Amino acid sequence: MPAASVATGAVERVIVPRRPARRRALRRYGVVALFLAPWIIGFLAFIVYPMFASLYYSFTNYDLLSAPRFVGLENYTFMFTKDPQFWQAMRNTLWIIAVGLPLEIAFAMLTAMLLMRPRRGHRVYRTVYFLPTLAPAVAAALAFVFILNPSFGPVNQILKGLGVDHPPLWFFDPSTSKWGLVLLGLWGVGQTMIIFLAGLLDVPAHLYEAAQIEGANRRQRFRYVTLPMMSPVIFFSLVIGVIYGFQYFTQAYVASFAVAGSAQSSAAVNVGSPQGSLLFYSLYLYVKGFANFRMGYASAMAWVLFLITMACTAILIKTSRRWVHYQGGFR
Repeated sequence: MPAASVATGAVERVIVPRRPARRRALRRYGVVALFLAPWIIGFLAFIVYPMFASLYYSFTNYDLLSAPRFVGLENYTFMFTKDPQFWQAMRNTLWIIAVGLPLEIAFAMLTAMLLMRPRRGHRVYRTVYFLPTLAPAVAAALAFVFILNPSFGPVNQILKGLGVDHPPLWFFDPSTSKWGLVLLGLWGVGQTMIIFLAGLLDVPAHLYEAAQIEGANRRQRFRYVTLPMMSPVIFFSLVIGVIYGFQYFTQAYVASFAVAGSAQSSAAVNVGSPQGSLLFYSLYLYVKGFANFRMGYASAMAWVLFLITMACTAILIKTSRRWVHYQGGFR
């Protein structure tokens, strides 16, 4: 449309037509969608579609080779009523979360507090404590299988030298195998330690000074100043640890095969050795899906795992209002 000229007295105005606001908004949204398109396509193709596909397969009998056959709730019924290994894997997973996770959080807190004390060389100490985190999980698991070997491992040799006649068998004994994984987790606690160290450095110094003026001793300052101020960091580590604990896989997989001593044998036979004590949920899911080719049953297990993880996370978030304190009172 050509521009129109309007004369008002001695002043002449040129009216330029404006592009509709809706068209400009659509153009901006189109540019944003174009930049987001790679992520949106990847999200739909690699997250949304596999989730709904696994939900469908969980109601079928599917072996990856033939077409899936709908069986309704048969996979879930068998899982909860007829599969003893499912409950064994669940118990082992809950054990590593209930025992290993609190120990890792406490050890990370203690290590972070110790690393705040040195005035010289503190960067070196922090680097040394963080280095185990950089070790690959497979290499670290194999190293601990060697270190905790009951025959020639250095740990048992030291215990024998200290007068312990019957040291633990560690990964070769069902009663102590999971404790070997706990020690492995404590050794690689550097990443959590860094988070706690950052939280401790963020605690206002005037709170400690005020508590000290009021006569609070070291234990009281830790109880009434450090812990409340560190509760958001503890909460974060707890949520991440619970999610990671339900997906615990690599260390148990490597340790169980190393103990079995026959990595060329069937995965379904050696998994969780000794005597299923290292059979964790994700490991059992992997065996059912990719060793036994029961992908429908594995999909059902995956959805049960997803629901349990979501429920635990929701409970932690709901209860956090009672014990998590944020600076300034914001939640």
